[in-house]
Formats: sequence, structure tokens, C-alpha cells
Amino acid sequence: MNEIFTLHRGTRPLLISVPHAGTAIPPDIAAQLVPRALEVEDADWHLDRLYDFALAIGASFIVPRHARYVVDLNRPPENTPMYPGQNNTELVPTRFFTGEPVYAGAVPGEAEIQRRVATYWRPYHDALAAELARLKAAHGHAVLFDGHSIQAELPWLFEGRLPDLNLGTASGAACAPSLRSALMAVLASQSRFTHVTDGRFKGGYITRHYGQPSHGVQAVQMEMGWHCYLAEPHGWDPARATDARALLQRLAETMLAWQP
Repeated sequence: MNEIFTLHRGTRPLLISVPHAGTAIPPDIAAQLVPRALEVEDADWHLDRLYDFALAIGASFIVPRHARYVVDLNRPPENTPMYPGQNNTELVPTRFFTGEPVYAGAVPGEAEIQRRVATYWRPYHDALAAELARLKAAHGHAVLFDGHSIQAELPWLFEGRLPDLNLGTASGAACAPSLRSALMAVLASQSRFTHVTDGRFKGGYITRHYGQPSHGVQAVQMEMGWHCYLAEPHGWDPARATDARALLQRLAETMLAWQP
């Protein structure tokens, strides 16, 4: 069993990634954190369950085991801010999404950050890149669907309340215009969820790095409000999850139907 991630290799040109669904924290790291951090409140709760339709539609599916407090898989290894000029959490987060400190004492130094990159970050990205390459070789192109979820109101990170669904394409740079338009049409065809494209969340490192339309790889990110599928604070809500899963699957099937 792989201790860093699980990967299901599908038969169609779609890879679904949920890089913040992990909740494990190794004991040596847990000992450095404030007790509150052990509840992993900033996890993308139950996204592995919400997106598990991936297997039924023939998509590949990669899920990490460890929490973002260990290392953030959706941040660049150089630790540059994703959204300059706004509050950001780092490659190894030192603050909760509410702004309070994650660490009880000193924060990790550069040597520890690089150890975590080598131990946890790099294996996930090596697997992600290899799977995209396999899909592209088999099908002529590949599509990456990067799934995320978050509280809809987090004043330290953003003003006001997020729309239910936040589609990110790096302002159109990470996927072909025709795919972006097709996905926007799916969102516009329903009234259950509010939505925006390339709003506050335009796509993190994974979307921006791997989305290379000119090289046959499309990438999109979906940031979904917790309330769309969870009961407070983060328990699974079957009724809400059914509606959310159905729409996410429509988006995934649109990605599969799309042709370059």
C-alpha cells in the first residue's frame, strides 16, 4: 500500500485529483502543532467520497493521505504566493484559514520544508505527472480535474461569501477556450448552485502547472463551498451530496466528451 497517496488508473483521458482530501498527520509533525490543528479543520472534507464516481466513468483518481498542514500539494515548491497581494497559506502552512497560528512554537525552517517536499509533495506530483503522461500517450490528450472545497465565508482569505461553485482555468490559460465554454455552459444550465468562472479562485499550482493546452493537457479546478454537500461543521449530508455529485459528474463527463 502506498503511504503517500492512492491512485486508481482509469481507461479514459481524465484524471481527477483531490489534493486536500487527506487528513493524516505524522506523530513527529503533530507534536509541533497547536491542539486545534489535529482536527484538520481546513481539509477538503470527504472529497474522495464526493468524487468517487471517477471509477464508474473510467477516469483515473488520485487521493493523498496526508493533511495540508503537513505540506500543501497545491502550492509551488518554490513557495511563491498563489494570489499576490492577498492573504495566502504557504507550502507548509503556518496559519489556519482564519489567520491564527498552526504551530505551538517555532515554524518549520527551510531544511524541514524541503524534507516534507521530498517525502510527501514530490511523490504525489511525480505520480500525477506520470499518470497524465500515460493518459496522453494512450488517448492523444489528457484532462485534469482538480477538486477542492472550502468554507464559503473566511474573512482572512476573502471578502464576503463565495459562490457555491468556483471554476478556475487560470483565466483561460490552463485549458482550451472550447472546453472552458462547455463547462461554463453546464454550470449555466442549472439553478441549484450559484457559480463563477475565474473569480477569487482561478486555480492553484496544480491547475496552472499541469494545464498546458498547447502540449495536449487541459486542466481545470473546482472550488466548492462546503455547504453544497456537507452538514455543519463538516459531516456528510446525503441529500446535498447527491445533488453536488450529480453536477460534478456532468462536468467530468463534459470533459470526457470534449475533443481537442
